[in-house]
Amino acid sequence: MVFGVREFELALMHRMRDLNAERVEQALDGMGATRAELRAAHTHWTRMTYAMKGATALRRALGPPAHRGRAPVGSLTCDVLRWVLPSWPGLQFEALLGPGRELWNQWFVRPGGAAPLTLPELVPWTCVVADVGASFPGAVQYEGPAPHQWTIDFDHDGTTHRARFVYGLYQRLDHRPVSPPL
Repeated sequence: MVFGVREFELALMHRMRDLNAERVEQALDGMGATRAELRAAHTHWTRMTYAMKGATALRRALGPPAHRGRAPVGSLTCDVLRWVLPSWPGLQFEALLGPGRELWNQWFVRPGGAAPLTLPELVPWTCVVADVGASFPGAVQYEGPAPHQWTIDFDHDGTTHRARFVYGLYQRLDHRPVSPPL
């Protein structure tokens, strides 16, 4: 199996199915892809990431990044690589590399920074962690319950909401969480 942009998108969608299966099914239909392809892409990607260090697997699958830069993270300066993916226009997939070139984080970002949103503008697959965090004062971020998942709890008009993300990409909104995620 050749592993390129399409297969990488399918591998990301495999994890997104945990929180938004309906949206993934719509995307599969739009791509003319099957669930078997989705599973095969996930399996192939998992093998690649265990066999390759740093961002090597990302570069092999996606080619050269559309953006290369450096960013301060605490007292360190990290390399930032970003790729454009067809299934998520207006967003980029970002890899953050630590000083030893190890892959510290990978997720979707909005180039140019967070976009202000209202609650009705929280549409799955159109916004990222930074958008939600910046749009709702007092928002609290948590690691999610599974790899590559994030959670943001926030209050809006007297209701507590929990925004759920996979690879930093918004998937769904839950209401009235009972307690903070573990």
